[in-house]
Amino acid sequence: QVQLVESGGGLVQAGGSLRLSCAPSGRTFSSNTMGWFRQAPGKEREFVAAISRTGAWSYYADSVKGRFLISRDNAKNTMYLQMNSLKPEDTAVYYCASSLRQWAVLRGNYDYWGQGTQVTVSS
Repeated sequence: QVQLVESGGGLVQAGGSLRLSCAPSGRTFSSNTMGWFRQAPGKEREFVAAISRTGAWSYYADSVKGRFLISRDNAKNTMYLQMNSLKPEDTAVYYCASSLRQWAVLRGNYDYWGQGTQVTVSS
């Protein structure tokens, strides 16, 4: 069973930046699409961004487009989410996920998930 581990969450003021990382614990594994999702209290888990295996394709939710940047370093088996110009409404638990599909943006098309990392943006 693949386990993904997120890191880099924390408390930041509005307008600030954070960088999240995601890597598998234990053995390395190959994945195709990787993505970030987030879940705010009382809300459903929502899509944030996805990146293809080579990094050639990426896709963002409208709410984060232009502020967040998803990337991956396959040599390090790590994915990142650079979050800039953070807003209080970005406050959520952020989850990384991996899909065996060539491309995926729907939550149900992801096969492995991390435990999440809390991001809190104060106003």
